[in-house]
Amino acid sequence: MIEITAKLIRSHVFLSGEVVECILSFSHPVSPSHKVSQSHTDVFESLAWASAQIHCLCFTDSKMRRAKEDERQASHVALADTALGTVSGDNARVEFATKPKILFCDLRLSPGQVKHFVYREKVPVDSPPSYRGQLVKYSYKITVGTQRVNHPVKLMRVPFRVLPLAEAILHEAGALCNETTEELTPTNPFLEIRQKEKPIDLALESLQNITARRNPNFYMISNMWGKVARFCLFKPAYKLGEDIIGTFDFTVATVQCMQVSVSLQCEEETTIEDSSKQIRIITFSKHHEVCLGYKYTQLILPIPLHVTPAFETDLVSLKWRLHFEFVTSTHKGLSPPNFAETYWQAPSEVPIETMVWSLPIRLYSTTPGHVAQGMSVHKLVIR
Repeated sequence: MIEITAKLIRSHVFLSGEVVECILSFSHPVSPSHKVSQSHTDVFESLAWASAQIHCLCFTDSKMRRAKEDERQASHVALADTALGTVSGDNARVEFATKPKILFCDLRLSPGQVKHFVYREKVPVDSPPSYRGQLVKYSYKITVGTQRVNHPVKLMRVPFRVLPLAEAILHEAGALCNETTEELTPTNPFLEIRQKEKPIDLALESLQNITARRNPNFYMISNMWGKVARFCLFKPAYKLGEDIIGTFDFTVATVQCMQVSVSLQCEEETTIEDSSKQIRIITFSKHHEVCLGYKYTQLILPIPLHVTPAFETDLVSLKWRLHFEFVTSTHKGLSPPNFAETYWQAPSEVPIETMVWSLPIRLYSTTPGHVAQGMSVHKLVIR
């Protein structure tokens, strides 16, 4: 019996363009059935070969699959000739696969012996992120294949998550890279350290620069009866795990706002230009407040770590927005008198109107270490 254990070195979350590192351990556990009378060579276990590669699988519904069938046929044939087999249903296909890397040939292990191999592979910058939508799903796996002589191939799959890098971040990272190679002089030892920064480090610095910029924007919200409120959003760009913070000012209102709801939503839209084009709206965190009589109030809306930032592929595009719902009324009896000694009773029935508004926001990835939780260890037993 041989046990194969896979452990991702850093975490199970990576940015597009990062190098995935995985330690693959092949061990021959000591079994009670091994007798002292057996010769040393009788208890050896051997494997003919082992290899590893990265697969990105895409899951779609039947309509989208038929629309892309002819276009993808050639690439499917090429992948089938070079990639290890993958388990996929009728609605799944291989989006891309890296070339298999041979870990070893003819490995022999004695009882208690363990051999370690490190698999390294770079995730392409232009690859789609991990995503579990209603129309399209992308998932990543390291596929490890091995075989005994005259035995079927055994496969082990190690899932991991890929976060996208937006074009704005890549553009700013390229500008930082040009600064470090052109403007910085080699006479300063501290600047020499800056010159050795990896592209992925510059991308993370650009990500921090873009999402840290404060640029308050004010929006006057009105309907046909007048002004409802003034909304302030302190910045337009956010990272996963951040809080969206804004304020409502009702002192400018000429129409009573009775309650307000704000939802964080993503808009999933297929990019196929045909009759099967579809749109899905998915709601995540939500803020709801009864604000009748308020002069000011605030909005705090957390961004979950498990969601996928905005991206676009040849199948689907994902955008993010804040969706507002205002419940208003023009009833005159909603405003209490200005002097305190007068008794005021709220009306039993109030005619209301609901108005909706959507505000686009930019949602980016964050440092992978902030998203990853726990260790990713997988095991395969070959008997």
